[in-house]
Amino acid sequence: MIKIKTTQNIEEMKIAGSLSKAALRRAGALVRPGVSTAEIDAAVESFIRLHRGVPTFKGYGGFPGSICSSRNEEVVHGIPSPAVILQEGDIISIDTGATKEGWVGDNAWTFYVGSVSDEAKALCECTRDCLIAGIEQAVPGNHVGDIGAAVQELAEGNGYGVVRDYVGHGVGRVMHEEPSVPNYGHRGRGVKLQVGMVIAIEPMITMGSWGTYTLPNRWTVVTDDGGFAAHYENTIAITKDGPVILTEDSEGPWCPMQGGY
Repeated sequence: MIKIKTTQNIEEMKIAGSLSKAALRRAGALVRPGVSTAEIDAAVESFIRLHRGVPTFKGYGGFPGSICSSRNEEVVHGIPSPAVILQEGDIISIDTGATKEGWVGDNAWTFYVGSVSDEAKALCECTRDCLIAGIEQAVPGNHVGDIGAAVQELAEGNGYGVVRDYVGHGVGRVMHEEPSVPNYGHRGRGVKLQVGMVIAIEPMITMGSWGTYTLPNRWTVVTDDGGFAAHYENTIAITKDGPVILTEDSEGPWCPMQGGY
């Protein structure tokens, strides 16, 4: 069942969204060679709790971290660990969620670790542009398929793969609500977008094959050919005036975000 939010609900959700974005910026400020993903995770958890929020991911389905930290060929759900040390040339997707005043904010960004290859930069820039293209389609009267088609056309038009097994979703008082929001599809198909819907749009784009599998830890999803993957996400409200990004800073920025947006 799709849960429609009131105008007041959406204003309240901006509080959680702002905190989630601030936590993501805090994570990004720590990304550099020699830092462990466990260090970033601890800093983000402390930051969220300091601002009277709760890390949404911590304990979700048994997940042990406050962030998902997915490096290079890891697509999503990477588990932060003191054994995972960032290296020059890596890219790392960091996904943060914050719950505050009963609402969830959910967003992700892929960061460069030091200097990265032109190929890695191009993948990240295209994935970020896919997020923008998907958000532009999040207007009343469009369909979920319009979002997916916009992402798919841009990604595949640039020679990249679009992950099929993991998709965006509704967001509200829990992290995952209906509807599912695939990053592929056909225009005019799928759930019709209505004023008051809140969704997470999150392209997951690969340098090669779009196929994935899950590691034995039962969480971390990787590309089946070992190619790099990028992941960007914002929580979006569908309003009569168009899409509104709820995961935006209200007091920031706490640190610059690579590529903006």
